[in-house]
Amino acid sequence: MRTVRESVLDVLRTRGMTTVFGNPGSTELPMLKHFPEDFRYVLGLQEAVVVGMADGFALASGSTALVNLHTGPGTGNAMGAIINARANRTPMVVTAGQQVRAMLTMEALLANPQSTLLPQPAVKWAYEPPRPADVAPALARAAQIAETPPQGPVFVSLPMDDFDVVIDEAEDRAAQRTAARTVTHAAVPSAEAVRALAARLAGARSAVLVVGNDVDAGGAWEAVVDLADRTGLPVWSAPTEGRCAFPKSHPRYRGTLPPAIAPLARCLEGHDLVLVIGAPVFCYYPYVPGAYLPEGTELVQLTRDAEEAARAPVGDALVADLALTVRALLAELPERRTPDAAPRIERAVSYAETDGVLTPLAAMSAIAQGAPENTLWINESPSNLGQFHDATRISTPGSFLFTAGGGLGFGLAAAVGAQLGAPDRPVACVIGDGSTHYAVQALWTAAAYRIPVTFVVLSNQRYAILQWFAQVERAQGAPGLEIPGLDITSIATGYGVPAHRATGAGELTKLVRESALQQDGPVLIDVPVATELPSM
Repeated sequence: MRTVRESVLDVLRTRGMTTVFGNPGSTELPMLKHFPEDFRYVLGLQEAVVVGMADGFALASGSTALVNLHTGPGTGNAMGAIINARANRTPMVVTAGQQVRAMLTMEALLANPQSTLLPQPAVKWAYEPPRPADVAPALARAAQIAETPPQGPVFVSLPMDDFDVVIDEAEDRAAQRTAARTVTHAAVPSAEAVRALAARLAGARSAVLVVGNDVDAGGAWEAVVDLADRTGLPVWSAPTEGRCAFPKSHPRYRGTLPPAIAPLARCLEGHDLVLVIGAPVFCYYPYVPGAYLPEGTELVQLTRDAEEAARAPVGDALVADLALTVRALLAELPERRTPDAAPRIERAVSYAETDGVLTPLAAMSAIAQGAPENTLWINESPSNLGQFHDATRISTPGSFLFTAGGGLGFGLAAAVGAQLGAPDRPVACVIGDGSTHYAVQALWTAAAYRIPVTFVVLSNQRYAILQWFAQVERAQGAPGLEIPGLDITSIATGYGVPAHRATGAGELTKLVRESALQQDGPVLIDVPVATELPSM
């Protein structure tokens, strides 16, 4: 006869979920007491940081993350980060403590009266086990749901008095059998569907590929590169690129499509067929109305997400495993000689200093020169994302993370989690000074656990991306877009992170290189940069 806690720990071991990201409260202590030595607890000082770290950990490691939050208030604090995790397609089990069952009806302090409603619709599934014996199998089911494509976070509310309850041997065995189940997700399209798609590609006058986050997440990177090489088609990244889906240095690569209807359609002019792989059609913002596609252009979407296929405003869709489908498609396509790729159009941005500070491209280039080749990059500097990609030219899978959810607070926390998830890789986080303060408490975790992340903060004392949106939306004069007076290095030092200020490109490269070579803990580098607003 064992307790619920003992059964739960074995379920988590079976699922490989022995790292817990959390910020404990009184309702979580019964789950955490007698914490076993083969588990690891990673403390975050605020719940959004906790979820952000778990997000980066899961994406970098390819495993399912486990989060432990403090009942309703902790879940509420974490909601923005959970929304980002949903957009990132991150497999994550989010747990939160709940008041003892005897006091739920009277809604005692820290009772969460609508525990399963609070995190919705940001989670795929929300559940509170009806009996203590159901806790362990509920967590096993939660892991399976989180890992089912499209992957994403799930939520389980755990009454605090359940963990010391003794369950019988049959109930325990049933929970362990549930945890040990394997579910393989490999939906293969019919041979007829593949042949039809191959015929459309072969018959197109001027086809084009558009690739998205799920190419990297779904293990289809090499297959998509082979498809581009075989067909000679140009390749665009879909808007809101949270992961690199194609080598930035490849001669067929054309850049990232703009995230607005009319400008995106203009980029596709001259093509009669658009094949979208692993991306929604399309993630638009801001609203710039127009035709979704140029006149006479057809579109086919290949996705693992049936809901994503259903909500697309144009085109046909094929719902199946990306890598298997692209490989099957290659087998149907004839070998053919492809003309030389057109040269990529380079971004016309100055490398020089402006008013005594580095331009964004100069800063990004200096950072890239100092970073090792196998760096795992985390970016949360949205106004300078184009310059970042121009400088880094990331060309290996699993090497770039950027939140696809649109909310800030991902970068610092995700970088800490990513280094824990991929400890054999150097991790560099390039982040704006505004973005830094959405989850600045992550610096404490990095220092306390001696996590060797290089944080590079691009400081322009404003929310530059919002200033760009203000121009696009004709909302000039909006307040709250300037953030003067921030002393990033003092804040980092206060959290225990060694900090430097770099004022020149050479100094910045040197600091990044030195930080990447050491393994003693995090380093923060503050870099004053000029403001350059994006263009579309």
